[in-house]
Amino acid sequence: MTSPYHIVIPARLASQRLPNKPLAEIAGRTLIEHVYRRACEANAESVIIATDSEEIHQRAEAFGAVALITSAEHVSGSDRLAECVEKMGWDEKTLIVNLQGDEPLMPAACLDQVAELLQAAPDAAAASLFYPIHSAREINDSNVVKVVVDSSGRALYFSRAVIPHARGKSIEEALAGGFSWKRHVGLYAYRAGALRAFSKMKPGDLEDIEKLEQLRFLEAGYRMVLASAVAFIPAGVDTPDDLDRVRRALAVTD
Repeated sequence: MTSPYHIVIPARLASQRLPNKPLAEIAGRTLIEHVYRRACEANAESVIIATDSEEIHQRAEAFGAVALITSAEHVSGSDRLAECVEKMGWDEKTLIVNLQGDEPLMPAACLDQVAELLQAAPDAAAASLFYPIHSAREINDSNVVKVVVDSSGRALYFSRAVIPHARGKSIEEALAGGFSWKRHVGLYAYRAGALRAFSKMKPGDLEDIEKLEQLRFLEAGYRMVLASAVAFIPAGVDTPDDLDRVRRALAVTD
């Protein structure tokens, strides 16, 4: 049985590469509606859209979603989630899954999985997912975030660099020998108390140098657990090309 949890979808209109992204039309619906509909396929107790835009708020309510207006000053989706936690009055142990507002192809099974993962680790503040990388090109790509975990799934470090380093052999040789790197997937479950704490933390040196928000947790001494995703998670929508790709995918499935 899936542990009780809530899904919060942070959404804002501002986007450098794709302005007004949440309201982009895909197969007769807005992007944010597709994300909401995908979230509703999971076993969450509730799905909430947290936005700084009155237009998104109105559109969301028009297609039947619960939507909250949050501050336009937030610099991250996690900060927006923390405000949602306060507005909803959730207690410290409440589980919240952060589904980005540009991921309309997210498998519902992964939403349930990451919530279950956190529920099973009472000493963890957050949970996330990864999947194995078998391509040297991806491993060398600094836009692909790699994660190293211990034998229990606890995150040791996240980096844009190639970690771990294959000493004395090439990446291709290591792959041929059966080793696989882990690509981090930006899907998170949090405990409400951890989100409250996160919103009060200042970014540390590791987050600043890598530009990876999740390092703030690790640098502050919080535990994050990870597991291999039960289903492939397609890339979200960041660029016009991504939007075209998702339009083709949803034209087939919807």
